[in-house]
Parts: sequence; structure tokens; C-alpha cells
Amino acid sequence: MLSLFHRTKTGLFAAVALSLGTWLAGVADAQEPDATAVPQVESSDAAPDAPSTEAAGEEGATELTGFRKWEAAADAWAKKWLVDPMDAVLFAPIFSYKGKGLDGEITTYKLPIVVVWLAGAALFLTVFFKFINIRAFWHAIRVTKGDYDNPNDDGEVSHFQALASALSATVGLGNIAGVAIAVATGGPGAIFWIILAGLFGMTSKFAECTLGQMYRKIDADGHVSGGPMRYLRDGLAEMKLGPLGVVLSIVFAVLCIGGSFGGGCSFQVSQSKNLVLEQLNLADAAWAPWAYGILMVIMVGVVIIGGIRRIASTAEKIVPLMCGVYVLAAIIILITNYHRIPDAFGRIFSEAFTPQAGYGGFLGVLVVGIRRAVFSNEAGAGSAAIAHSAARTKYAVREGIVALLEPFIDTVVVCTMTGLVIVITGVYEPSHPGTMELIEAGNGATLTARAFETEIDWFPAILTLASFLFAYSTMISWSYYGERCFTFLFGTRTSMLYRILFLIAIMMGALVNANNVLGFSDYLILSMAFPNLLGVLIMSGKIKAALNEYWAKYKAGEFTEYNKLES
Repeated sequence: MLSLFHRTKTGLFAAVALSLGTWLAGVADAQEPDATAVPQVESSDAAPDAPSTEAAGEEGATELTGFRKWEAAADAWAKKWLVDPMDAVLFAPIFSYKGKGLDGEITTYKLPIVVVWLAGAALFLTVFFKFINIRAFWHAIRVTKGDYDNPNDDGEVSHFQALASALSATVGLGNIAGVAIAVATGGPGAIFWIILAGLFGMTSKFAECTLGQMYRKIDADGHVSGGPMRYLRDGLAEMKLGPLGVVLSIVFAVLCIGGSFGGGCSFQVSQSKNLVLEQLNLADAAWAPWAYGILMVIMVGVVIIGGIRRIASTAEKIVPLMCGVYVLAAIIILITNYHRIPDAFGRIFSEAFTPQAGYGGFLGVLVVGIRRAVFSNEAGAGSAAIAHSAARTKYAVREGIVALLEPFIDTVVVCTMTGLVIVITGVYEPSHPGTMELIEAGNGATLTARAFETEIDWFPAILTLASFLFAYSTMISWSYYGERCFTFLFGTRTSMLYRILFLIAIMMGALVNANNVLGFSDYLILSMAFPNLLGVLIMSGKIKAALNEYWAKYKAGEFTEYNKLES
């Protein structure tokens, strides 16, 4: 018991310190409100490309009729009572800094509480686990490709399928739109911080997915249920913190269910619908949103009704395809402009620390980069642990090591590719026609499309296909996340009820344009990081003990390589 206390007290201290620090900063900021507008909600696949969330007021609502009038009124209510209050908490700045922005005007750069919580925890865990994100990287690749797969291990899916399922929920529109806005507002140096935040986020994913395996539940039929709602309750109960664990698990489950209906579902179908219908010249057709919604309902329904095994089977095919198509287009541009790559990297590194005045100060570049990274890969939100808990494995740490590849693929690879293309083509420059208008509208997807279109004139069609696949894969994975939390609260018999509600949310996403209602659900996804990381930090000693035991066996060559046995 004494040794366990020593292993966990460091994590407990870190959790309390981070919680207290962010809470005090929020109180202080609430007492002295900043007049500058708070940044719009940004999460992995949604907000960076969202239009302004200013809802129609009462005057605007009265000009509408029927369904649209009700929709505008509901959106205005959501902004006043849901979005604005959560925005004030999540994005309350710990400190602010005023400097020149991209347009040369004085801009207020902020370091929001949610960013400090996510990035601070990732930094602590990386140091605490002795840079497991680097030293286990090659082992993660070997495990993912099946070198250690034992078909007799408990679980429902392979390591690769679990990774693909989790990746399908994070690789999305944020990788396309978010990076474009980051470079446009913070300059090329923002890419450096995006990459760095992605590297540290690998450890957050390792920690939460290891816990997901450690505390998963397997029923008599072999179905697995795991994730933060499980390890927050059961793990903290083992540490004599049962009441705290119960509260955190319930809060996480409720937030995850809400986020799955909105940011993980309705927003995805809404944003992909806009791109697809515009590409097909059907944007003004009244029947088109209905047709698109029905198509998505059918495509998602046939997959999610089959549960995690069918979801994983679909994801393992879609994720490599959608990433491959997008990255291949980026590689074509980079090869064509190979002579510009050294200069692009030079600007990325130099402007990360000493940016030109036109791109804002050092703090501005750092904040923009970190914000885009943590909202792209969801490291710390805990959602990926739900998918990874279903993997077949004997060792919990092994699946955590597989999970650390997610932020690397999502952020270090895909986001960097996007950033390089934008820097090389120069579309982010204020002098480029239409750039400032796109930045002000938050339309990062169009900015990225223009960057690719300068070299590949048919790229808008590729972007449309990629966005469709991104949205589709995100929805099928988030349906599983929400379902696991729903059954955690209401029992396994309610599984089909949740799936039906999810399909209804897809149809609503195709028809409804209530940005604040969807924005609120996105805030719920970001809020998941608070209960999740608090529990992860408290239980970090448990994770480290399991990691040390596993790593010692790995270094001693005690693990069977089944691929060699088969050959």
C-alpha cells in the first residue's frame, strides 16, 4: 500500500495543482471580464470551419415563417443560455497579450483555460512516463500491424481496427479547415506548435487508452464496454475516491452523449452536405438536403446497427482510404514544388519563435498552434479510450501504446501536410485575393481548397470526397462512443434506442441550420477533458506501474511474436 501511495501521489498532486490553477484563473478572469470577443468553439471536426454563431434575434426571427422561425428562435435561446455561458468558462483566458495581427491591427491573443488544461496535462504525462511517445513508437507500429496479435485474447477487434475506429472520429474537417485558419491568423510558425502539441498529445492518448483497457468490462457474449466512464468510477474507487469517481463518470457520460449527437453527428452531416451539394450544383434544390440526409441515415444505419465489430471493419477500410487520398494530393503538390520546401520549413521554425510583426507576437503564434492541435486530435477528451477498450489484447499497456499513434497520424502527418501546402502556395497571405474575407468568415475549408486548387485544378472534387468520407467515418465512430455512455447510464437494453436517436440526429443535421445548438454540443466534447484528465492524472501512478512492468518484459524479449510462428 505504501508503494502504491508513492506511485500515485505525484499524479494526485499534479491533478490538484492543475485544477486549482485553472479554477483560480477562471475566477480572476470572471471578476475582470475582457472586452475582446471570446474565440468561437473549436473542436476536432467542427468549429474551425463553422460560420459565425450570431443567431438571428427577435427581429430576424419574426421575418421568418414556419419551421425556420422556430429554428431561429431556438438558436437564439441556445446562444444566450448555453453557448455564451460555456464559452465564458471554457475559453476564459488565463492571461491575454495584445500584439499586431495578420492585418497589422492590434489583436488580443488569449490563452484559454481549456487549452492550458489539455496541453499542461499532456506535458506532465510525457515527462512522467519518460517520453513513452518516442521510445515506444516503433513498438507501436509493430503491434498495430499485428506482430503480437493473439486471436485467443479477450476483446472484439484487432489493434489495427481499434486504431482505425478511433482515428475515424478525429481525422476530419478540422484537419482541413483548422490548419488553414491557424496559418492565416498565426503565420507559418503556428505549424511548429501544432506539431509539438501533437507529439505531446500522443502521451495523453496512451494514458487514457491504457486505463480504458485496465477497467473494461466483458459480458458473457464477449461484448466489451470500456472508457472513461468505467475507469473514472472503478479506478478511483480502488483509491478510496469512490464518490468522486461516480460523479466524474456520470458527468463524462452525459457530456459524451450530448457531444455525439451534435459535434459527432449533426455537425458532420451539415458541413459535408454543404460541400457535396455545392459541388453537384444542388445547393438551391429544396429536395437535396432531404435526399442527402436519407442517404447518410441509410449508410450510417447499416454500419452502426452491427455494433463495434462492423464499425471497426468499416473504419479499417475508410480511414486508410481517406487519409491516403488527401495526403497523396498533398504529396503531389510538394513534389511539384520541392524547391520551395526548405524555405517553407525555414519559415515554420523561424517564425515559431521570432515571427514577423505582421503575424503577431510569439504568444499569439504559440496559442493559435496549440489550440488547433488539441482540438484536432482530441487527446485528453477520453473518447478514443472507448474504442481502444474493445481491442483484443492481454496487456492494457499494449493498447495504450497503439493509441499513441493517433495524434501522430492525425496532427503530425495530416495537419503538417495541409500546413505545408498552404505555406508553399502562399494563399494565406493577406495580399492574396479573398483570403481576409475567408479568415473573417472562419471558412478554412475553402482556403485549403484554394491552396490545393492552385496546383491541382480538379482538387475541389477530391476535397468534397474527402469531406464526405471524413464526416461519415466520424459519425460511425461517435455513434459507438455515445452508445457506450448511454448504456452505461441506462443499461444495455437501451442500446437500440440510442442508435435510433442517433439516426434521427443525422436527419436533423441535414435539415437544421441552428449553429448555436450544434456549437453547444461541440463545447460538450471539449468539456469531456476536465473529468477525464482529472482522473487520468490521479491514476497516473497506476499507469506508470503497469508500464514499467510491461516495458521490462518487452526489453527482456518475453512477448511472443505470432507472425513469426505463423510463417
